[in-house]
Amino acid sequence: MNRLADIIKMIKPLDEKAMSQAQSRQDTLTKPPGSLGRLEELSVQLAGIQGKVMPQVKDKVIIIMAGDHGVVAEKIGNWPQTITAQMVANFLRGGAGINVLARQIGTRITVVDMGVASNLKQDPCLLSRKISPGTWNMALGPAMTLEQAVRAVETGIEVMTAEVTRDLDIVGTGDMGIGNTTASSAICAAITGKPVAEVTGQGTGLDDSQLEHKIAVIEKALAVNHPDPAQPLDVLAKVGGFEIGGLAGVMLAAAAHRIPVVVDGFISGAAALIATALAPGLKDFIIPAHISTEAGHQALLKHLGLKPLLNLGLRLGEGTGAALGIFLVETAARMLAEMTTFAEAG
Repeated sequence: MNRLADIIKMIKPLDEKAMSQAQSRQDTLTKPPGSLGRLEELSVQLAGIQGKVMPQVKDKVIIIMAGDHGVVAEKIGNWPQTITAQMVANFLRGGAGINVLARQIGTRITVVDMGVASNLKQDPCLLSRKISPGTWNMALGPAMTLEQAVRAVETGIEVMTAEVTRDLDIVGTGDMGIGNTTASSAICAAITGKPVAEVTGQGTGLDDSQLEHKIAVIEKALAVNHPDPAQPLDVLAKVGGFEIGGLAGVMLAAAAHRIPVVVDGFISGAAALIATALAPGLKDFIIPAHISTEAGHQALLKHLGLKPLLNLGLRLGEGTGAALGIFLVETAARMLAEMTTFAEAG
């Protein structure tokens, strides 16, 4: 718990002077002011985060947290839990969607086992940080203990802190875990106060009757556990997941080290709800990559006051949306630094 408290204390406001200077440069580039839209806003935000008039995005990482969920015992999805381990293996082989995008944008990938139910084979590219082989069934009681929730967040802090030592300009978040949309919907309902039916989607392709069952399971979990929205770690412990806690820790540590965080979809968004409730100043360091087709994602982003960069109908997870977001953030930084001003152009 001390590590978590210490990292939260390290999160400071954006550098207003660097932002002002970056905006001044934007206003003198060889283009009509404001003509690059969100790219201009991103470049100024980056300046504030990095404390540089001309920020750079060169060294990149996408951190994928994987974990299983005991609530799958309630038959809330169409995919068996074994898929989590199989997809982790696919990440490590380089055959998943995120691997394709990572190669395209030139980013490394770090895969972390936070709580996969299966025993994964050792791999030099896999960080084994398993807290437990999956959470408990939140429909019957808490998904994890409060101590495990704290450990999950602090593990994310540890993983991110290690990445910083390897040189890093930006981080994207990714996830893998069968049942994680159910946990994310529960977190979203608990923290935003929205009805479960408004923040629960069809996940990996449920039909209407399956969706009704999923909503009922989440409502039961909230009624059984009574998560306290004023206590984000309580929410995480009662209806969350190990990978969600880990991603919250990644975000907190990134902000503490003044590194922008490109947040992927609904699962990463649920982690952002937990993290920003712990440290409201974190919001300034978050860049939401896209709006997914999951019902709760829009409500979640509205609650956080964040505007997504893209709307492509994505719902894959893995950090795929974050990879596309990182490309846009790098583009914003390069436009600010490499486009000439009117004075430079003579």
